[in-house]
Amino acid sequence: MRQQLLAFGEDIFAKMKPQDPFSWSNTPREASVRATCEGLGFARQGGMTPTPDILCIGAVLWDIIGRAPVAMPFGADVPGRISRLPGGVAMNIAMTLRRFGLRPALLSAIGRDAEGQELLTACTGMGLITDFIHRSDDLPTDRYLAIEGAEGMVAAVADARALEAAGARILAPLADGRLGSAARPWAGMIAVDGNLTAMMLADMAGSPLFAAADLRVAPASPGKADRLVPLLAHPGATLYVNLQEAGILCGRVFDGAEAAVEGLLAQGAARALVTDGPRPCAMGARGQGVISATPPAVRVRRFTGAGDTFMAAHIVAERHGADARAALDAALRAAADYISGEIP
Repeated sequence: MRQQLLAFGEDIFAKMKPQDPFSWSNTPREASVRATCEGLGFARQGGMTPTPDILCIGAVLWDIIGRAPVAMPFGADVPGRISRLPGGVAMNIAMTLRRFGLRPALLSAIGRDAEGQELLTACTGMGLITDFIHRSDDLPTDRYLAIEGAEGMVAAVADARALEAAGARILAPLADGRLGSAARPWAGMIAVDGNLTAMMLADMAGSPLFAAADLRVAPASPGKADRLVPLLAHPGATLYVNLQEAGILCGRVFDGAEAAVEGLLAQGAARALVTDGPRPCAMGARGQGVISATPPAVRVRRFTGAGDTFMAAHIVAERHGADARAALDAALRAAADYISGEIP
């Protein structure tokens, strides 16, 4: 029966071509079709697009990671392995959410070059919703290059020119009716990463488009953590940062995750989670105190993407109704599994 309804809906959508592609007629028949399709989890977007469970806004690019099993001082030239995989903070979060059964939609910028088409194909192949991605005509698809040694990240360079140049154009679906508007803003979860420009993040903090959202915010790196300062005041924002990033946001050095969470709450954050490598992690919310937990001890095999996995797993646990401690434990287990797992 479901398949018959979907086929019927597709047929009606194909025949309905109003001047405004996002408008609907109000005939009883079309209203009935709209209600049926929305009930089945579909939204109007140039055809039949699954309604997202969460939006992931930020970097979708190629990760190029060089790994070696030895410590690497400055200038080291050692044998190792180099991988090229879909990545970026928003992408990493979306991939993990999808593995846990959610339907994330990506809001980002991808070039129209061969690498961009390959990346888009990889995204759709994983079941990610790509209909809302902005395609850049004049810039190459973004890339991230990192070197990891036995003791962690040695160095990294993020080339996010396409994302930065696209600017607010990647947010168009939240304003033009496809995913929301100023009058009816998106009211679900949105994962936001710090690869967006400082101006964009500041505008988002006060924009009516994000007024009703449950924002989950992650800096792309310590070097970009200060871009998130305006989002500290958003009443629906949860910050996911490491100890160094928390210190940057608060302008001080903390000796542990619990103190860092307390500092972020004192700075105006509604809720925050702070990680500190293998040492205790903490989370807290305004008026609800702070809790902590220690990550499982594992053999670390990779680093890039661990924080994104932690954030995504925490989101999933909360969506499934886990309480604060259970959600924190689930996120720590997922991150431990990731850093100790097989390297692609």
